[in-house]
Amino acid sequence: MTLLAAPVQATEAGWAMLREGGHVVLLRHAYSVGGQAAAPNEAAACRAGRGLTDRGQQQARRIGSLFLARAQVVDQVYTGRSCRARQTADLAFRGADIMDLPALDEPADDVAAAAAVAEIRALVEQYAEPENLVLVTNDVTIRALTGQAAREGEALIVRPVGELLHVAARIVFN
Repeated sequence: MTLLAAPVQATEAGWAMLREGGHVVLLRHAYSVGGQAAAPNEAAACRAGRGLTDRGQQQARRIGSLFLARAQVVDQVYTGRSCRARQTADLAFRGADIMDLPALDEPADDVAAAAAVAEIRALVEQYAEPENLVLVTNDVTIRALTGQAAREGEALIVRPVGELLHVAARIVFN
């Protein structure tokens, strides 16, 4: 019989890992307007309201505050180029080095998805810094990498094990 940790226990385990440093975090963007994702680098998408909701902006700020208070320093953040991913990264990790990584965009097709998974997996396998690395992306990409879903604003601490990235812990941000 397998017992699953309650969300609070899972979240606390995740914070404990992030205090150690050296982990990779897949972070699904904060609450956003429903519908199709905006095209990468489409500044008009944010102006058209396809970015974060007011609640999502508050959630992103809360994510940043909690990372600052409860985790090892985050110096480097990679983000998908969609409006919602970029807004989440900018609001949560002010002061960090935030860079666009096209592999974190929602893939256009299976070929693009396979290439993105390979690129992100290589990044995770090679990561060996003392700080935590955050990758801000979307649910489609997270599912392709881990085989698991993530809520908006949820963090998955991952490591390479087997074909997919193994989810070692989760942090739920309400």
